[in-house]
Amino acid sequence: MLNTVLHAILFPYYRGRLVQRTGVAELPLHHGHAPHWLVTRMIRLAHEITTIIVDEYGRDEFLRRISDPYWFQALGCVLGYDWHSSGLTTVLTGVLKNAVKPDLHGLAVCGGKGKTSRKAPEEISQIGNRFGLSTSKIEALTYASRMSAKVDNTAIQAGYQLYHHAFFVTEKGEWAVVQQGMSDQDRTARRYHWLSEHVQSFVVEPHDAIVGNAKRDIVLDMTAKESDNCRKVSTDLAREKPDKLVRLLESVRPARQASLQKWMPEPKMKEHAVEWLSMPRTLNWKLAKRLYEFQPENFEQLLGLRGVGPATVRGIALVAELIYGAAPSWKDPVKYSFAYGGKDGVPYPVDRRAMDQSIRILEDTIRNCRISNKDRLKSLQRLQKYCNG
Repeated sequence: MLNTVLHAILFPYYRGRLVQRTGVAELPLHHGHAPHWLVTRMIRLAHEITTIIVDEYGRDEFLRRISDPYWFQALGCVLGYDWHSSGLTTVLTGVLKNAVKPDLHGLAVCGGKGKTSRKAPEEISQIGNRFGLSTSKIEALTYASRMSAKVDNTAIQAGYQLYHHAFFVTEKGEWAVVQQGMSDQDRTARRYHWLSEHVQSFVVEPHDAIVGNAKRDIVLDMTAKESDNCRKVSTDLAREKPDKLVRLLESVRPARQASLQKWMPEPKMKEHAVEWLSMPRTLNWKLAKRLYEFQPENFEQLLGLRGVGPATVRGIALVAELIYGAAPSWKDPVKYSFAYGGKDGVPYPVDRRAMDQSIRILEDTIRNCRISNKDRLKSLQRLQKYCNG
């Protein structure tokens, strides 16, 4: 077990409003698995909570709550898992996958952790057929699953490799995504929340929230509104013949220059070196040829082409900036975090209304659950402890 004392400053991004909670928390990185006796009870309680929320508020509201990181974190606490544990995301979504019953709730959870995450497309297809969705709708859901993962692995480059992808879908085809990546560099995690009703574009600030243990000094964020011109120029570059792209790449990278340090300021925290932002030594020129032949119409099509990874996006973006002056955003897009200090050092006012609404729904739901008084009391006490902590 590795214990790291962090300044826990939470910035839930709920329906366009920021909610702040401050304090100091010890965040242990837990190894192993949640005990069976705990998981079985979590599943039973999660089933009750899901049933009541769907009955009282509807499936769409359930998705909205899952996409609200403050509520998501509180739900994990209510079910009995340590709110500050590194495994809350994977355990909670795994519990919900077992607790949510498609025939009863009109909801399903696809994907999961590790190899299970790669089963998401197959599971989406199966549940789509079970819900009687059209072929085109199932294809759109599969695309949403794939693109949300592609964006968080490739369009946003903060050093986090996705290892968990949970896709929530309703019988009407509305969806939400909760996925998480891990940094091998400092063993911190980052969680991404998506909600279909808020996604206007997969490549322009599509998230409801981003949760991280650390805020980076330099992050390539091709989804930021400030990156709009860079996205356009990158798409134009991808449509050029590969030999021109070769010349442009070589013109901005001296023979021995392999990193961004020549152009970028030194990170404030030396221990968080930005190795993942190094200039690619070379691009996949077979892929560049495929891009040229494909002629993507926009950045989403460029990003969606199979084989386009972080190095390709980064290399083209740097050419766009250094040759054509189309700079991308280098600001970390994390909107809600257990961070090493405040977000940009600027406190935000507490949105008491949004916070109280989340707490009230969970409290009412727990009181109405068909569980023992002892379990009900324990859940309410955990919720109160979390909210006051």
